[in-house]
Amino acid sequence: PNTMMKIIICGGGIGGLTAALCLARSGHQITLLEQAPAFEEVGAGLQVSPNGMKVLRALGLEDELAKLAFEPEQIELRFGVSGQVIFDIPLREKAKSRWGAPYFHLHRADLLGVLLAAAMARPDIQIATDARIEEYTVQGDRVTIELTDGRLIGGDLLVGADGLHSVVRGQMLGADAPVFTGCVAWRGVVDIERLDVPPPPTACAWVGRGKHAVTYRLRGGSLANFVGIVERDDWTKESWSAEGARAEIASDFAGWDPVISELIQKGDQFFQWGLFGRAPLTHWHDGPVVLLGDACHPMLPFLAQGSVMAIEDAWVLSKCLSGSGALTDRLQAYQNARLSRTTKVQARSRQNATTFHHRSDITRLLNYGPMWIGARLLPDVVHASMDWIYGFDVTAD
Repeated sequence: PNTMMKIIICGGGIGGLTAALCLARSGHQITLLEQAPAFEEVGAGLQVSPNGMKVLRALGLEDELAKLAFEPEQIELRFGVSGQVIFDIPLREKAKSRWGAPYFHLHRADLLGVLLAAAMARPDIQIATDARIEEYTVQGDRVTIELTDGRLIGGDLLVGADGLHSVVRGQMLGADAPVFTGCVAWRGVVDIERLDVPPPPTACAWVGRGKHAVTYRLRGGSLANFVGIVERDDWTKESWSAEGARAEIASDFAGWDPVISELIQKGDQFFQWGLFGRAPLTHWHDGPVVLLGDACHPMLPFLAQGSVMAIEDAWVLSKCLSGSGALTDRLQAYQNARLSRTTKVQARSRQNATTFHHRSDITRLLNYGPMWIGARLLPDVVHASMDWIYGFDVTAD
């Protein structure tokens, strides 16, 4: 039988909050620590594909999210400068029929808000903000964490869901060595009503020479989300929230389709960050301490699976902890269940980084020509190529 554990979760992002809900549902007592002084509206859009929606549905959150989401009609690939469509394939109804759940575009703050409200409604989840972890200590089968303000909190398990710059991972495995991918990302959000030529109601990638952009809509279609990826050979800082100059992003995408140039012209602010790759970790747990989400398998954004992999992790961790046997065996079962999938998604994301960056006319023709033909003659092949990600269901027994 499942014994109730006192579980400390470090990190109140999407992975941490989903883990809190999954673990509380399994009968555990949760203390969730968020280092920020408050849960604020940060970030921009994210894509929650059907594999992630199956977990959120099992947690009873799908209807709430549907009110805040935008469901793209199709997946599209266009040329950045001319705007010409290379291919488009249906997505909205297709996602439900083929993969068993909807494909949602959500503002990060909206997804966090729904998760947070669900967590706060549960008496078995305690949430503390302004709680930054300094270090953890393991004694026997107990773990104690010390916060930077000197407070001590003890429990049976510590879940490090503290993201890319995870303090828990740092203590467990030492400093990591991120490698610059040669790509810098831009992001911004604009009110649709301010746009004369809004982006299409699709998940749309725009291809260019040495760069690409992605546009999609959020909040029932009232917001436009922009992501731009540009190859650069000089970059040092790795941050989600460094503000970039409009002149710089405008020059990066100069001469592009009016949809893109207007988004850049009318956006209030754009953030810029360097994309760094990390090698997969060999182990995710150490005694009664385990990692989840970006803390153990940070994703580059080119498959839009970062949040979704953390959501899947949360469900699988909870399922594995409900098993019997020693805690370390159950944590190992969780790692075994997740490692090959997350490693494959990491690798495929890395491969996708410059898929849309062909510079010469001949490589553009050789790459986009078959896509154009294939999508027209065999649209199901494009869908089938994503079955391994979107069709996956961690909630099925």
